[in-house]
Amino acid sequence: MLSAAFAIEKKGIDSDMKVLLVNGSPHEHGATYTAMTVIAESLAAEGIESEIFWIGNQAVGGCMGCGYCRKEKRCVRNDSVNELSPRLAEFDGFVFGSAVHYAASSGALSSFMDRLFYMNSFAMRFKPAASVVSCRRGGATAAFDEINKYFTISEMPIVSSNYWNQIHGSNAEEAMQDTEGVQTMRLLGRNMAYVIKAFAAAKEAGICPPEREKKTMTNFIR
Repeated sequence: MLSAAFAIEKKGIDSDMKVLLVNGSPHEHGATYTAMTVIAESLAAEGIESEIFWIGNQAVGGCMGCGYCRKEKRCVRNDSVNELSPRLAEFDGFVFGSAVHYAASSGALSSFMDRLFYMNSFAMRFKPAASVVSCRRGGATAAFDEINKYFTISEMPIVSSNYWNQIHGSNAEEAMQDTEGVQTMRLLGRNMAYVIKAFAAAKEAGICPPEREKKTMTNFIR
């Protein structure tokens, strides 16, 4: 059973390629969701299915650094992170989006991504990813950079558009009036489709990702 704070909405068409769009806004159908529907429609036009996953508007606990997930392959906090983790292998690409809160992503999405990536970055290695942010006015680029850092530490190629992936508006209706933002999302979906197809073609040609190396960990304590 899915919890009340966990919702999945399917978008797109039948395909063996699929993108997950994670809506980290507390508003299920707000501006962030609107941006993601534009991306989903663009993906569908390229023959790629997508799924929108809303993390909900209930509190999402942060990582406690307890190490439980390293032993049990699931988080000690039994919430939507555990619902999503076993499904990551289903997807060929990822988009994480958030409303902007004080020039940063929502606290819920930050906690969600901390735990999801700490447990599963290996499962998303070399899968294309993109971040999307929505805001009334300012702080978008700072939040955009924050989300992208999860991808760069996980060996995930970042997909871009013709501008930073931001859309402006206080609600869904206003967001659709941001014609530049809508175009940015539409092109992002198209570019995501291209990268996923290029990776699939490379795999068919026998070109595989580099062998994964064991992580070297250092600190500065002498």
